[in-house]
Amino acid sequence: MKKILVLLAALILLPLPTAKAASEPGVSAQSAILISGDDGTVIFEKNAHERLAMASTTKIMTALLTLEEAERSGDPVIDVTEEMVRVEGSSMGLQAGNRLTLTNLTSGMLLASGNDAANAAALYLGGSQEGFAELMNTRAREIGMTETNFVTPSGLDDEEHYSTAYDMALLGREAMGNEEFARIAGSSTLQVEFMEPEQKVSYTNHNKLLRIYDGCIGIKTGFTKKAGRTLVSAARRDGTTLIAVTLNAPDDWDDHMAMFDYGFETVKTVQMGGEALPETLPVAGSDKQGIGLRMGQKLNMTLPIEQAQEVESRVLLPKFLYAPVRAGEKVGRVQYLMGGEEIYSVPIIAAEEAGALVMPERGFWEKVTDFFDEIFN
Repeated sequence: MKKILVLLAALILLPLPTAKAASEPGVSAQSAILISGDDGTVIFEKNAHERLAMASTTKIMTALLTLEEAERSGDPVIDVTEEMVRVEGSSMGLQAGNRLTLTNLTSGMLLASGNDAANAAALYLGGSQEGFAELMNTRAREIGMTETNFVTPSGLDDEEHYSTAYDMALLGREAMGNEEFARIAGSSTLQVEFMEPEQKVSYTNHNKLLRIYDGCIGIKTGFTKKAGRTLVSAARRDGTTLIAVTLNAPDDWDDHMAMFDYGFETVKTVQMGGEALPETLPVAGSDKQGIGLRMGQKLNMTLPIEQAQEVESRVLLPKFLYAPVRAGEKVGRVQYLMGGEEIYSVPIIAAEEAGALVMPERGFWEKVTDFFDEIFN
C-alpha cells in the first residue's frame, strides 16, 4: 500500500507540460491558474499565490454558504429590509418588502451579480456583515484557502479583503461540487420567483463564456476599479473538468479560453471505479443464489494525456463466495496499472448480505440413520 501511495503522489506531482505538448498559454492577467476540477492538480499557473482583490468572485463563497443554509433549513423565505438593499454597485433590483427564498436570492446573486442579494444573505445568515465575514473565513479554512481574508459579502473593495488565484480555484472547485450551485452558475438565464410581490423576473448570466466557449459550465465574473476584471470559470469535456481563475485580467475571456484549450490538449481525467460489474456474484452455502455488488471509494485522477492512455484496469473477483457474506464486506477489487505497476485500486463491496444455510441438528441425522438401519437389517 505504501508503494502504491508513493507512486500515486509521484504521478500527481509530475510536471504536466512536455516538450511536445501544447505551448503554455500567454495570459494578460496579473495572476492566473488552471487546475483539475476532479483532483485539484495544478496544470498552469502565473503568480498564483499573489494576494489580490477578487471583486465579485467573492460571491462564490456567499452563494455557497447561502445554498448550504437553504439545504439545511428547507429553503426558507427571506423578508428583504431597507438595511439589506442599502448597498452600492450591481443589483438584482431588490426592494424592501420583497419576499423570496434563499435559493432564488442566490440566483440573482450569481447571474446578476447582485450586491443587494449578497448583502441580504449576509445579514440573514450572519446578523451583520462582520458576523457573516466570520462564517466566510471559517468555511474558507475548511476548504484550505490559507491566503484569503473575507471582509465583504459582495466583493466591494476593502484593504483587508483579498485572496489568491490558487485559493479562488479551490473555492470554485468546492462550489461546483454543490449541485444547486452548479445548476445556477451554469445557467445562461434564469427566472427568479418572488413571493412578494408575486412575480417572476428573468436574469441573464454575466459570464459570457457560457455562450462562447464549448464546454463551459460556470461560474462567476467580477470587477472593481481596484481589482480590475476578475473571473473564475469551469469547463468540462470528455469527462475532464477544469477550473480557471484570473485576477486583474484585461482580456479575461481570451485568457480563460486559452487556458482551457491548453488544459484539454495537455491532460485527461481517468475515472477509476467506473467499470461495469456483474449483476450478481454466486454464493455457496446460502439460501440466496447470489448477491449484488457495488464499487467502493472511487477516484478521478488527472494525468498527462500520454500517461492517461497507458492506464489499464482489471476486475478481480472470485468465481463465487462462501456464505455467510456481510453487507459492506470487500469481496474483490478493480486494479489500475500503468507500465505494469499498480497505481490505484477500487474495492468491490457486497451490496447485501447472504446468510449461511441452517444445518439440521445432529439428532435429525441419527433418526435418519436409524430409519435406514431398520429397512436394510
